[in-house]
Amino acid sequence: MRRIDYDTEQYQDYARGRALSDQQLQTWISAFQAVLPERRPLAGLDVGSGTGRYTPALARTFGPVTGVEPSVRMREIAQAQSRHPEVRYVAGSAEDLPVPSGSADYALMFLSWHHVQDKTRAVRELARVIRPAGRLLLRANFSDHHPRPWWLEHFPRGFEADASLFQPLHEVIEMFTSAGWRVAGFGTVTEPSYGTRADMLERLRLRTLSFFAQLSPDELAAGFDRLEQAVAADPDAPAPVFSEPLLTLERCR
Repeated sequence: MRRIDYDTEQYQDYARGRALSDQQLQTWISAFQAVLPERRPLAGLDVGSGTGRYTPALARTFGPVTGVEPSVRMREIAQAQSRHPEVRYVAGSAEDLPVPSGSADYALMFLSWHHVQDKTRAVRELARVIRPAGRLLLRANFSDHHPRPWWLEHFPRGFEADASLFQPLHEVIEMFTSAGWRVAGFGTVTEPSYGTRADMLERLRLRTLSFFAQLSPDELAAGFDRLEQAVAADPDAPAPVFSEPLLTLERCR
């Protein structure tokens, strides 16, 4: 996987390319509510919070949240565009969380696990900061449980290149369970459509997905050419939806 430096790449277009509709955001918040305790407030961490796509909604629903993000540029955008009285954004990473031990009831990692360089250290660090019986919501793709979005088929090596970014599910589970976690749940969430195929193409042109950094310029050109032709045939057709994995892990006592 080619690492993405979000201080020099993607940060300018990330919020626009990865924006969520109210319906999409509520779908995910409802999925998180289903696996978190009912009591309020809950102290949360948004690890790899980026531009703050989820952070304010987590605060509104559950209680105070600390967004942890290594990229200076992404944090600047979050602080400007994703503010909430119970949200703060700090520099850090999954391997080095700048919060006290046992201070969080839960942590969310939404499509950030594949960016973690030292995963073994991150597992230990998450166990340090999450209280016993606290939960980690790991919205990650897995090489053997891949959601296979429709547009990937138009790119050379599309599914292969995207799946190569992610670990198999059993490997992720083994990393956590061997360090004192247990699996509290695994399922999928079907996110509402982004709109039409033409709407989705506009987002994809911004190239704010890790997948695009793994392809050569020729592969990108060929893929977008095919995708443009496919969308032009029926631009107003609804963009297909797909089911996305959510793994819930519990910090054992």
